[in-house]
Amino acid sequence: MISSVLRTPHLLIIITLVAIATGCGSTGSSTSDTALQARADELAHEFIIVDGHIDVPYRLDDFWEDISQETIGGDFDYPRAVEGGIDAPFMSIYIPASYQDMGGAKEKADSLIDMVEGFATQWPEKFALAYTVQDVRANHQEGIISLPMGMENGAPIGEDLSLIDYFYDRGIRYITLAHSRANQISDSSYDSTRVWDGLSPFGEQVVRKMNDIGMIVDVSHISDSAFYDVMRISRAPVMATHSSARRFTPGWERNMSDEMLERLAENDGVIMISYGSSFLRGEYDAIGDSINAALRDEMRDAEIERGTREAVQWFEERRKANPVGTMDDVIMHINHVVDLVGVDHVGLGSDFDGVFALPSGLHDVSTYPDLVRELLKEGYSEEDIRKILGENALRVWDAVADAALD
Repeated sequence: MISSVLRTPHLLIIITLVAIATGCGSTGSSTSDTALQARADELAHEFIIVDGHIDVPYRLDDFWEDISQETIGGDFDYPRAVEGGIDAPFMSIYIPASYQDMGGAKEKADSLIDMVEGFATQWPEKFALAYTVQDVRANHQEGIISLPMGMENGAPIGEDLSLIDYFYDRGIRYITLAHSRANQISDSSYDSTRVWDGLSPFGEQVVRKMNDIGMIVDVSHISDSAFYDVMRISRAPVMATHSSARRFTPGWERNMSDEMLERLAENDGVIMISYGSSFLRGEYDAIGDSINAALRDEMRDAEIERGTREAVQWFEERRKANPVGTMDDVIMHINHVVDLVGVDHVGLGSDFDGVFALPSGLHDVSTYPDLVRELLKEGYSEEDIRKILGENALRVWDAVADAALD
């Protein structure tokens, strides 16, 4: 645990003392704010920022845009990523649960991986694939954005453990074991039907296989029982790539309870806080759903054809004009994890491009410096901020690779 006193950064102390000594009033405060924002911008570009989960591939599969340039849709493109200083956004290879019924999950995963590979091939001066932590660090030095990949929903591996090797060779570095419904591996936190009461027998083999080859087990989305099964089986640290603290969303199994966070820390894992409004406070879920429904009704009444460029631009402008919650909510979740289990076990997993409602001030990938500013205000040291932004996630990634069988 750390106290608010220990969180106080030297920069903020110096600015405050100067303001007091010179008798600065509101002008001094404005100067302090400007200096603090400038330092936050510097840190966001100096430190490696890892975001555990961004849904760019599936977003572009629905409506294609050139992300090497400014886009009208979504939360991620290259200009905004450069502004925000992000270095390693994990590209989510998201497979909807519907593919578990109709088939084609592997083919869908391959097509989305092909898309991410295409980003690096088309725009090599901007993007590069990343298979290791060393790749991320080297790309950071070159000013190139790394594109590691994680698979959201283990459906594409079917019941064939060899496909874990296949997808690892294709660049997948984590698998979210299940998504919105139970699958062949695990029960889902969203699914009231508990097929396995945790992991399936095959799912236990999957976790061991992932450990053996150095692939990260992602415990976001799975049920509580499945989480504890993973903790019992895994000999490597795990990630919750886009989850938040259940303390502020009571009864919602998608977030992690305090007991789970403590067990995660014992495993030396990391929870990567989601910005999605529904993850932040229980009451935000209904608010976001209401805004979403109202906008879709309004778009229908205006006879704007869905799937068109006009529709995307219209919807995105109004979505971002209606934030739900504030940046303080995200800071609250970070503080809670830090106070409960320490700063070494928290990171960022925005879920950009994968959620409808976001809090004010965190509307896209350009905003990481603003989060850094608030962490400085909260009193976090620059070393602690470096850990939160990316080093904790990179530590886990390295540890999983080191634990792999030779």
